[in-house]
Amino acid sequence: MTAQRISGAGTESLLELHFPARADRMVMVRDSVRSAARYCGFDEQTVQDIVLAVGEACQNAILHAYAGCAEGSIVVAMLHGPEGLILRVTDFGQAIDPAAWKPRDLGDLRPGGLGIHFIQELMDSADFAPAPGGVGNVLLMTKKRA
Repeated sequence: MTAQRISGAGTESLLELHFPARADRMVMVRDSVRSAARYCGFDEQTVQDIVLAVGEACQNAILHAYAGCAEGSIVVAMLHGPEGLILRVTDFGQAIDPAAWKPRDLGDLRPGGLGIHFIQELMDSADFAPAPGGVGNVLLMTKKRA
């Protein structure tokens, strides 16, 4: 299922968060995403999956697009459609090559680096969209209702 399939008639904006690309802001972001997912009627396990996926996407932006520089910003937007949620995580940092966006081998045992794996496993889709003005990265994720 693509974001285009969820969006359209009956789609409403739930929230749009603009925040500094800093790890200390993630508690507030996760709380807001959790509340919005609950509002949409998702069960608690699915709510936790959505929160984890958004958190991993934001952490990847902080660590990779901004390389830990606190001067950047991230925008998380959530849209609620008839079939489920569209989540958009946008940063304005160093663009990545979407073709290189792959999880590492799960047999490679070491701390960290599993964010892409979690996002792909927990969401129904996760794809990059063109960045506004060609700057940064836009990750679109969808989660359909059971």
